[in-house]
Parts: sequence; structure tokens; C-alpha cells
Amino acid sequence: MLSSYVVILTTTPSRDVSLKIARELVERKLVACVNIIPGVYSVYTWKGKVEEAQEELLIMKTKRELIKEVIKLVKELHPYEVPEIISLNISEGYEEYLKWIDEVVTIRR
Repeated sequence: MLSSYVVILTTTPSRDVSLKIARELVERKLVACVNIIPGVYSVYTWKGKVEEAQEELLIMKTKRELIKEVIKLVKELHPYEVPEIISLNISEGYEEYLKWIDEVVTIRR
């Protein structure tokens, strides 16, 4: 059975972009929290060439039902042509924290 809760990850090129995305997601109640981790160094292939970049990692906690909405908004606000936006199941967690996620995010139907 899939968990009701997920972590969504993305990387950004700067603190300004990170904060813009994080604030929008939290204000719109699409995520409960966004952790911004600076100093991530990425090595990847882009258009046939190995690239390297200093980035920030955003860790977003939300409900499974909101993944598509989170992805849509991150894509709209993100400067990258193809941003990394991936979700991971939260298989277990502190019950009070998971309840807090339920209280904070808003599922739109």
C-alpha cells in the first residue's frame, strides 16, 4: 500500500529561487514545510555534455494527492528547462508530525 505522505525533491540555482518556490508552496498550502539545503554540488549530463553546478536542495513534505499540483507550480516558478522534481514515499514517520502535515496542507477537489 502506498503511503499518504511524500517528500518531493528539487534543486535550484540560487537562494532567491529556492525561497520563491518554498514560500509559494507553503502559502498556497500545497506543502507543510520546505527545507532548503545550500551547498549541494551536482554533476550531470545535459545535452551530451557533462556539467557541474553549485545548487540548493529543496525537501518538501506533503500529501500524495498534491504531487501533481506541487510539480506544476515548481515547473512554473523554476528557471531550469528541465528541473529535477521527484517524489519519494514516506513509509513511516512520527505520528504527530504526519498529523501536522494533514492539518497544514489543503487538498483541493
